[in-house]
Amino acid sequence: MSRSAIGMIVVAAAAAFLATFNETFLNVALTPIMESFSVDIATVQWLATGYLLVAAMFVPVSNVLYQRFATRPLFVAVVALMVIGSVIGALAPSFGVLLAGRLLQAIGTGLLTPIGMNITLAVAPREKLGMAMGIMAAMTTLGPSLAIVVSGALLSFTSWTTLMWIFGALALVVLLAGAVLLRTVVPLGRPVLDVLSFLLVAVGLVGLLYGISTAFSGSPLVAAITAVVGIAALAAFIRRQSRIENPLLNLQPFRSTPFVLGVAMTMLGLLFVFAMNVVIPIFLQSVRGLSPLGASLLLAPGILLTVALGPIAGRLFDRRGGRVMIPVGFAIMAVFALLVGVAAGSSSVLLFGLLYIPAVLATSLVIGPSQTFALSHLDRETSPHGVTVVSTSFQIAGCLGTSLAVGVFNATTSLSLTGGSDALAASTTGFRGAAVLVALASALGIVLAVASTRASRTARAAQTATVEESAASGATRTVEGLMKSDVHALSTEQSVLEALRMFSERGISGAPVLDADGSLAGFLSDGDVMRYLSAEHPSSASIYSFAIGESADLEDALADLVNLSVMRLATREVVTVDASASIADAVAVLSDEHLKKVPVVRGEGGPMIGIVSRSAINRLAISSSLASRGESAGDTAEQHGAAGDVRQESALV
Repeated sequence: MSRSAIGMIVVAAAAAFLATFNETFLNVALTPIMESFSVDIATVQWLATGYLLVAAMFVPVSNVLYQRFATRPLFVAVVALMVIGSVIGALAPSFGVLLAGRLLQAIGTGLLTPIGMNITLAVAPREKLGMAMGIMAAMTTLGPSLAIVVSGALLSFTSWTTLMWIFGALALVVLLAGAVLLRTVVPLGRPVLDVLSFLLVAVGLVGLLYGISTAFSGSPLVAAITAVVGIAALAAFIRRQSRIENPLLNLQPFRSTPFVLGVAMTMLGLLFVFAMNVVIPIFLQSVRGLSPLGASLLLAPGILLTVALGPIAGRLFDRRGGRVMIPVGFAIMAVFALLVGVAAGSSSVLLFGLLYIPAVLATSLVIGPSQTFALSHLDRETSPHGVTVVSTSFQIAGCLGTSLAVGVFNATTSLSLTGGSDALAASTTGFRGAAVLVALASALGIVLAVASTRASRTARAAQTATVEESAASGATRTVEGLMKSDVHALSTEQSVLEALRMFSERGISGAPVLDADGSLAGFLSDGDVMRYLSAEHPSSASIYSFAIGESADLEDALADLVNLSVMRLATREVVTVDASASIADAVAVLSDEHLKKVPVVRGEGGPMIGIVSRSAINRLAISSSLASRGESAGDTAEQHGAAGDVRQESALV
């Protein structure tokens, strides 16, 4: 992995941490905020619930912005929203102004999380995707958990306004890092934001999540009505996405059963994190009498160990897949959640903290691997939409986990008090009710993990059957059925130096150049670049000068490429093949023109939709030969496991 790719992944991970850190950073400070502005708990809770709701609303918008604007300025602008919101909140003269600053931060969170995940997917090699996503998962798990520890410690000697200033400073550091290290990682286009779709998804998410969050604390009738309105709006949103030309969210990822199951498992893991992060501090402070600092220190070991385990779990997923890891993780979460509930009645707070460590550690075996499992079943074209779904599910899981855990805690406590228990026993029973809730959710995760393994095998078998069927009918099959649609492409706005960086990071020797509308504008190869350098900078005519220590001339020559557009060097008269052409036609074009690969277009002068190569045709011939011998082309692939499948899918034909 190149240094620039590592730098961008680090920035993306920092962004994921920043966004999720802020979701719970203010939770421990709700009591002093109530005192500062003389508001009740029903009002102050909107700093948490409103934050999650607004963040969920803006997640789908991120996909449009990500594909329309250059990565670096988009990232800087989004993080700037969080900095401005922090300043407004720190200087707020009233609760309304504080809430406005908090919701401005929430807009940044809703946009930032999927942008960071998309950056990681774009630059991480597929064979290391599990590790990269493990790092992202560790940051998203660390964020809300560490926020409670840090804010609890800070509130021991400073006011809640200091929390806003500190977060603003952290956001500013991430902003500057993004401004230095990021570059555009996706071909840009001009996707259109469908305003009606945004309004429908906003009403849908707000209605559904508000209904859930108020089910335990407000009017059941109001909660039911808002939830029904939300569900109706989401149904209308889904219908509209399949009928309009520029959908806000491509629903194609939902056609993959493994993806849907992976998202569901991710949500259950996150539900555990958010639920425990809210009920444990409440229990330790209000029932066991610990200070915010004491509660923070008790939770700190498990949180820090979770960060270290995240990348390790990612590497393990790359090598072994999630068939065993994910259900084992859910099982550990379920067992130790129940044990923590039992320990809540013990006099030893230390035992409580020790039992929580394996419970929170097990989330590393679930959240990152489940995300990777889900996204690895999508191609590069649908991956950004899959990321949007995953990021939206994060906010939904956060709201569900927080609302359900607090609701069960309060309801169970009230029932226990009604039954004659004292306050301490009733609160302990309430905490145990929340622990049983997350244990049941984890048990459901085990069922989904087993189902996901079966779904993955079914999908692989279907793919193998398709290959064998195609092999048997290869003579009449069209190019569109054989081409690779997941193609690394350049945009006409990029520089030659950016193209060389992509060639180096992706291990390719050339790429098509696309206009903003997706039409083929040219083709640039590393040979085109070398010919230019040899003509304009004779002292660096041979790239092998770098190998013998004469790299200074080459560096000077490469500096010339910063402002040189790819279209200055690209071949404009590109040989193409139509998507409806037969395999025999493609073979003829590749042979006659002495090419290794050729772009596929839909109709004369139409947009490029993929690439067909000699290697793809060779694989088809081998599959046909194996099929004629009664062997399956998927038998060997099965032995290589999930990581091998991902590596094969990521290679440019």
